[in-house]
Amino acid sequence: MDAILAFQAVFLGIIEGLTEFLPVSSTGHLILVGDLLGFRTASSSVFEVVIQLGAIMAVVVGFFPRLARVAFTVHEDPGSRRFAIAVLLAFLPSAVIGAMAHDFIKTVLFSPWVVSVALIVGGVVLIVIEKYLPAPRVFEVESFSPALALKIGLFQVLSMIPGVSRAGATIIGALTLGVERRAAAEFSFFLAIPTMLGASALDLYKSRDALTMNDAGMIAIGFVAAFISAMVVVRTFVGFVGRHGFAPFGWYRIVVGSVMLVLLAARG
Repeated sequence: MDAILAFQAVFLGIIEGLTEFLPVSSTGHLILVGDLLGFRTASSSVFEVVIQLGAIMAVVVGFFPRLARVAFTVHEDPGSRRFAIAVLLAFLPSAVIGAMAHDFIKTVLFSPWVVSVALIVGGVVLIVIEKYLPAPRVFEVESFSPALALKIGLFQVLSMIPGVSRAGATIIGALTLGVERRAAAEFSFFLAIPTMLGASALDLYKSRDALTMNDAGMIAIGFVAAFISAMVVVRTFVGFVGRHGFAPFGWYRIVVGSVMLVLLAARG
């Protein structure tokens, strides 16, 4: 692997870690930045998905005490049981539809144009939802009902369109269904664990014949960079949302999407 490719892997890993849990679309950012850098290899789409495991590892480390408590008490504690059932039910729609539509998503939707438009539309939705939030009725993941979790999972399906944002879709869904901001943000973290593990496993399996040792080294570098940068977000995001809400991310999405549309149009 040459130095330029290694630098690009580090840079994209940092981008992934910083954006995975923000409602701004990590996949969208990777597609846009990768396009600007000319980072297009036979396995680049696999790289963009698999390095998200580094960000997921940051969630496991950052929330380890809570996750461990759920794992060890799920058989006896109703709150832990509701937590586990909520995550599994919310994951189910994406697991089914993602497996069915994987090839279409990869070949048709992974486009800078799609990402740019989705960023703008999602930004507008985020600002509107933040302004007209219903009064929260649910304040912790341990009190999610199965029906609520499944509905949030249906919102997450929208994030299969690059640029929509997995975190953004789940957070918007949770907010509109009466979940308090901090609980919505935390649930998006926990739901990311099975969702991204499943997406990465499917991508690796589909691309198993095309991957080389050079690709493995590139993915490993991106994985580590994503883990380190994601730890920063995991430790600060919930507190930021509690103080400022989600509107700043909506405006950011609109600006980035608009700038990219101008650049793409200028490039022809």
